[in-house]
Amino acid sequence: MEAGTRTTTPLKRPGTARAGSAEVQRTGHPLPVKPPAKDGPVRRPVRRPVRRPARRRLTGMAGVRQLVADYFTMTKPRVQSLLLFTTVTTMYVAGDPSPGLVLLTCLGGALSAGGAGAINHCLDRDLDAAMSRTANRPVPAGRVSAAAAFVYGVVLQVASFVVLSVAVNLLAATLALAGFLGYVLVYTAWLKRTTPQNIVIGGAAGAVPPLVAWAAVTGSLEPGALYLFAIVFCWTPPHFWALSLLMKEEYARAGVPMLPVVRGEIETRRQIVLYALVLVAVTILPFASGLFGAAYLACALVLGGGLVVLALRLRRRGDRRSALRLYLFSLAYLALLFAAMVIDTHT
Repeated sequence: MEAGTRTTTPLKRPGTARAGSAEVQRTGHPLPVKPPAKDGPVRRPVRRPVRRPARRRLTGMAGVRQLVADYFTMTKPRVQSLLLFTTVTTMYVAGDPSPGLVLLTCLGGALSAGGAGAINHCLDRDLDAAMSRTANRPVPAGRVSAAAAFVYGVVLQVASFVVLSVAVNLLAATLALAGFLGYVLVYTAWLKRTTPQNIVIGGAAGAVPPLVAWAAVTGSLEPGALYLFAIVFCWTPPHFWALSLLMKEEYARAGVPMLPVVRGEIETRRQIVLYALVLVAVTILPFASGLFGAAYLACALVLGGGLVVLALRLRRRGDRRSALRLYLFSLAYLALLFAAMVIDTHT
C-alpha cells in the first residue's frame, strides 16, 4: 500500500444488513433503500403503554388501604377542591345559606364530580397507560377494573342526584347532572380525542358548579350566576393550556390532540394571551351590572393584570418555567377572585 493512502470502510445503509445480504453475495451490491416520501401523510403517534415495574399484589389491611386509596383517587379530589371552593363562595354571593345547605350542596357536588372523575378513569385508561404521569392510576395499572370504575361513577352520580333533589332542590340536581354528562360524554368520550378545541368547549362542564350553587340558594338562575359561569369558562383555556405546554410530549405520545400538539407551542402561547385578555374583560361585567362593587373591581383588575403579565412573559420566553408559573398562578387567581366576591358582597 502506498504511503499516505487511507483505507475507508463504507458506511452501512440502514435496512440492508439482512434483507440485502443474499443480494450482496450474488452481485456485490446491496439492495437500494427506498427513500421516505417527502410529502406523505403524517401518521398519528402510536400509543404505547408506559412500562411499569411488576407490582406485588397487597393483601390484608394493606390491600384494603390500597383499594380505598384507589377509589378515592378516581374521584380526583385535587381537582374537586377548587370546584368546591367556587361552589361555597358562590352560595354566599347568592344569599345567606345555612351551614346545612352548604354542606349538602357540597356533598351532592362532590358526588357528581367524583362520579365523572371515575368514569373518566374508565374511558381514558388507554390514554393514561401511554403517559408516565397517569400510568399508575388505578385502572391502567390494573388495580381496579374498567367495569368497576364505570359502575362506581354511575353509583356516585345517582347518589348525587338523590341528595341534591331531595335535600336541596330539583334545579340544582339537574344542573349537576348536566355537568356530569357534559364532562363524561361531550369532553371525555368525544372532544378530548377529536379536536384541539376540546378544552374550550368542554370547559363548560367545569363551569357548572357556580350554577349549581346559585340554584341551591335561590331556586333559580339569575344573571349573576351566568356571570360566574362565564368567568370559570373563560378561565379554563389559559389555565389548562399552560399545563398542556408542560405535558406536550406526553399528550403527543398518547395521541391526544391538545392545542400544543396540533397547532404548536407558539400558537398555544398566543391563544393563552388572547383568552387571558378576554377573561379580564369578563370579570368586569359583574361590576358593570351592579352585582359587585369597587372592592371586587380592584381585586379583579389586580389579579387580571398579574395573569396577563405572566401570559405575555410566557409568550415572549416560551420556557417551561414560565408555563409552570402561569399554571400555578391561575389556580390562586380563581380562588382569590371568588373570595373577593364574597368579601365585596358582605361588606
